[in-house]
Amino acid sequence: MNATIDSLAKRGYAATTLADVADGAGLSRGIVNFHFASKENLLAETIRFLQDEYTANWQAMVAKAAPDTASQLLAMVTADLDKKICTHRKLAAWFALITESRSKPAYREMAWERDERYRVLLASICLKAREEGGYAFDPQSTADAIYAMQEGLWLRMMLFGRGYKREAALGVVLDALCTIFPRHFAPGGMPLKTKAEDQQRRDQQ
Repeated sequence: MNATIDSLAKRGYAATTLADVADGAGLSRGIVNFHFASKENLLAETIRFLQDEYTANWQAMVAKAAPDTASQLLAMVTADLDKKICTHRKLAAWFALITESRSKPAYREMAWERDERYRVLLASICLKAREEGGYAFDPQSTADAIYAMQEGLWLRMMLFGRGYKREAALGVVLDALCTIFPRHFAPGGMPLKTKAEDQQRRDQQ
């Protein structure tokens, strides 16, 4: 999988071959052909590999975060910029695969289905934030906007490489959270406790 990611990042989708991947992995070309049979099978497995890694990472970050709404939301949106996931080679490989989704719907379906858990949870947290903060936004539209922002930041980092760092992208994310959820985040992205959460904690006590 890592050799495939390296080849996609270096050569792109069209120029990547099973032979390139075998050479990059230090394996015989016969072994790679035996296990995957075709380039399409190998690249489909690479999408699954990247998506499984992505899902496991954001779920772990959410599980470690404090249970209040702001902390959960912060964990979700910053997971996309975690250094385990957000590397130039992985972003380049991901976009190389996704750009082929128009002619290969199976790629798009795999990526979209595996992202569904992220989108559903993000929308539910936006709904909870609206109820706590008395915001007027539509939770689903807000979640869709945040999701699109994350994709756009990934694209910018992929295009500009070292010229656009993760720290700059994180600043954009934190500014957006403060703007959209002013009762949940202080300037700079520090999570705030809402009155509703304070009351709920007192009721539990």
